[in-house]
Amino acid sequence: MDRLNEILKELGISKVKLAKCLGVSRQMIYNYLELDDINKWPKDKKVILLNILGVKSADDIDNIKVDTDYIMDVETRINSLFENTSKSEVTDTNVIFSGLETKQKELLHNIVDELKERLSDDKDENAYNSILYLYHYLQTMESSKELKYILAYMSKAAGFTKPYEFVYDENEQFIFESILFSALTLYHSGTASKSKIAATHKRFVAQIEQKMEDKMSRTLEINAAKVQALKELGYTEINTENASEVLSKIVEIQSRKVSG
Repeated sequence: MDRLNEILKELGISKVKLAKCLGVSRQMIYNYLELDDINKWPKDKKVILLNILGVKSADDIDNIKVDTDYIMDVETRINSLFENTSKSEVTDTNVIFSGLETKQKELLHNIVDELKERLSDDKDENAYNSILYLYHYLQTMESSKELKYILAYMSKAAGFTKPYEFVYDENEQFIFESILFSALTLYHSGTASKSKIAATHKRFVAQIEQKMEDKMSRTLEINAAKVQALKELGYTEINTENASEVLSKIVEIQSRKVSG
């Protein structure tokens, strides 16, 4: 069973995803995985798992070698398994899926399941902070094309995407992936000591602090313009009725400063 857990982790198959494959609850998956022998699983669930893994018996699990081709094969089998069930589960009755096509609905459904699993333990601060950072990542992803290149690199490094697949700018993505690989190789080699890269990290901190200062200055500037706009228009607050007028006045006030 230890090897099975290792394989599931290497494949990126979460407890939630496995539960969906087998048609049982997540808690039942925990119960199954606590057993010392897969042959103690209900026969129908064991058969489904073996089919997903592409083996004929539980004894073959120890011989599984997880590489890119194997990951792709397993994903294909799982996608085939969910081809019909996913369509029935993800419907327009849930507002979160409204306006999305089937492919987008299924992707969002899987993402929500993954996030829910990681957030289910309210004592796991690492899981919470990781999801929080992921949320920040999504919020800023459109501001930098390199953030998308990082996602592509990680997908390739995990074996989900072929190494020569470039969905963005091929030349830029190729260069970025090469540089990132070199950086991570240096990191994992253990030769990049804290003292050697302290100066680099200092520049990193300085850049962040400058961005935060600029953001704060921008916020204060906007707030000042808002106060002035309300005063000039004779309002005490922004509401749904005057929002458009106030925003126009804020733009006007800011343009005065630029022209001045």
